[in-house]
Amino acid sequence: MKTYSQLTQDQRYQIYASLVAGWSQEEIAHEVGCHPSTISRELKRNKGKRGYRPRQAHSMAKARQEGNTHAVKFCDADFTFRVDPLITAGYSPEQAAARLAHEGTLSISHESIYLHLLEDKAAGGELYKSLRCQKQRRKRYGSGHDRRGKIPGRVPISKRGPGADNRSRFGHGEVDCIVGRNHKGIVVSVVDRKSRYGFLARSTDKRADVVAEVLCKKLRHVKDVFKTLTFDNGLEFANHKKIATHLDVKTFFCDPYSSWQRGTNENFNGLVRQYLPKGTDLRTVTDDQLAEIEDRLNHRPRKVLGWLSPYEVFHGVRFRYTC
Repeated sequence: MKTYSQLTQDQRYQIYASLVAGWSQEEIAHEVGCHPSTISRELKRNKGKRGYRPRQAHSMAKARQEGNTHAVKFCDADFTFRVDPLITAGYSPEQAAARLAHEGTLSISHESIYLHLLEDKAAGGELYKSLRCQKQRRKRYGSGHDRRGKIPGRVPISKRGPGADNRSRFGHGEVDCIVGRNHKGIVVSVVDRKSRYGFLARSTDKRADVVAEVLCKKLRHVKDVFKTLTFDNGLEFANHKKIATHLDVKTFFCDPYSSWQRGTNENFNGLVRQYLPKGTDLRTVTDDQLAEIEDRLNHRPRKVLGWLSPYEVFHGVRFRYTC
């Protein structure tokens, strides 16, 4: 029987962003990694007069948990040798708790880890700095009409096959560009929809020919894996036919102003921003730095993957991350 776990604050921000994007409760549940009834219950119990707001929702949920006298105390060694290294490595408290439980190493709730981090911060510690900080996103969505230039030969996402849509097969990627400060410096990101395994590559320019060359070079060693790539409607992907020919893949494009159709990639980019926050001059980022970020994210366990890491799912291996 699957155990019930409380939603984290990160998940509540993800729910809010998905609601703004127009996702259904079932779609949100699939992306967050919980049952649709959890989303329904969350929206009913933690909605305020101004609608659902993640910070308020988390405060309301925490208030209901106050007075719980059944919390288990853990010794310092449990945190020092098992929990703290995972937090330092970039795991969220929920990911750390779930991975420890998955390996049978330690049974601890993510809320206990959050309390530990607060106590560490109050004592002058810096563990909290390893946590991701997701701010409320305010994004203007158009009326469905793309105001940018047209991309010749674009195939709409509606033509993409069921293997990609239902995540039943590997090799269906979502692609986007992360833009640096003053629109200078580009990082191209690619994510496999099934495994959530991601790739990152630097681009010196946002021109379509340059981005196509960077993408082909990055994926050439896994070209036998990928079958489709789905882009947004940015003109940097106008040279998609070259990409399709070089990598032997089929290319598709989201509907205008429908970034939620690349939700896996949007989520991955949000994780990358932990290491490359907005305002970063991406021209100064090195290939080695991107490789380290890529490695960290691909080895981080995900709830939606049953607390396996994208690397484990993509490569079909199993690791033991704790001692």
